Amino acid sequence: MLIPDRAGVMILGEASLFPQAMLPLFIFEPRYRAMLSDSLESHRMFCLAMQRPDAKRESPCHVATLGLVRACVRNDNGTSNLVLHGLLRVQLGKIVQTRPYRKHLITPLVETSGSEQELGSLVTRTLDLVDARLRQDQPVPLELIRQLASGSSAGGDAQVEDCVRALKHIGDVGRFTDLIATLLLPNPLARQVILQTVDTGERLRHLVAFLAAEVARGARGEDKP
Repeated sequence: MLIPDRAGVMILGEASLFPQAMLPLFIFEPRYRAMLSDSLESHRMFCLAMQRPDAKRESPCHVATLGLVRACVRNDNGTSNLVLHGLLRVQLGKIVQTRPYRKHLITPLVETSGSEQELGSLVTRTLDLVDARLRQDQPVPLELIRQLASGSSAGGDAQVEDCVRALKHIGDVGRFTDLIATLLLPNPLARQVILQTVDTGERLRHLVAFLAAEVARGARGEDKP
């Protein structure tokens, strides 16, 4: 797949789209309608970025995800419903267009990784924390986790051990980390930290810290209604 050197950028306040994830979007603003139209007429790609929390004006975080429009339905009133498939992390560079929508130069970010021994230890710790978190009250359906981790559905009701077993068999450490962050990190800033960390070892260390905080929060009952 040919990756463009520039792309439109959609900015959402607490948005997170990780590579290989799918995100349904409702496009209604005129600028994003124009962006979608241009995208569909060319490479079908645009970037999704989170709004910088320290910025008063609209400003995207410097690391975003380039997504591919997998399906799109245009409504009679000009709005559209679509599914955006995350392709890869990108660094947003110079703004090359501001109207009718923002367009930035983009640079794909290449993952780096630590030693296999270090990664193995971090994966084990992560799975322990996932197990602990899933046994607390939390809103993620176990069957969804099992399906996303294994790539297919299975008969019978999903159990925590089924989900952990499916996650354990994900061979790609980067995908493993991103999937867990998508499903089990409710804090958008925590997800953004995971997104913008290209080294898989460092990314896993961040995930372990965030998951440990979620487990502690769950133990205190802070996520209960």
